[in-house]
Amino acid sequence: MGVRLTFVGHATWLVEGSKTVLIDPFITSNPQAQAAGFTVEDLLPRVDLVVITHGHFDHIENALDFGRAGVPVVGLFEVAQYLSANGATNTVGCNIGGWFEVEGVGMVFTPAVHSSALIKENGEPIYLGNPAGVVLELDGVRVYHTGDTGLFGDMALVGELYSPDVMLVPIGSLFTMGIPEAVKAVELVRPKVAIPMHYNTWPPIAQNPEEFKAAVEAAGLPTQVVIVNPGETVEISA
Repeated sequence: MGVRLTFVGHATWLVEGSKTVLIDPFITSNPQAQAAGFTVEDLLPRVDLVVITHGHFDHIENALDFGRAGVPVVGLFEVAQYLSANGATNTVGCNIGGWFEVEGVGMVFTPAVHSSALIKENGEPIYLGNPAGVVLELDGVRVYHTGDTGLFGDMALVGELYSPDVMLVPIGSLFTMGIPEAVKAVELVRPKVAIPMHYNTWPPIAQNPEEFKAAVEAAGLPTQVVIVNPGETVEISA
């Protein structure tokens, strides 16, 4: 058993197995997704479930394209309420807590240190609850998408409680962890595989993922770093 992880770009991922889950749908304005040839129209028929970590535009931009088409969308309560009020027909609101299942996919939302809002045209923010990460369990594989986050010590509890096989970890700095913090996060969680994300989308978050890989290896951690470019797929076994 296992799953396929396809990097759409930035922090957007397809997790494919017996179900297909799209995490943080940012496609239309995502230069990495566009360069890799992804479109909402192509992805829509493939996706069984959408999961959202928080309400920033670069994680939620295309959620309504899927939600209005009837694809179930899961997010923290305020995100789900916002999407439902704007035409999503099948939302599941939750909070940071324990395991639950949607469409045959197990998941638990975890803390993240970040913010969560959409900005109106006049600059006013629409509060969309707390930010989060999420651990998905599909076909015997656990995938920890940290969401956008800074480093925090309770990441160790995510590793202890949920033993993720793969950790999708931001390294871009400025808005999230940079490389030194991401290495420490991997040390706390100790996944089998770590994959960097949320970097090189725009110049302010430019980073070299090879530096992250080398730093994890230099730390002697029992984690394999796999660099996945937008449009590429990696298989993760249970």
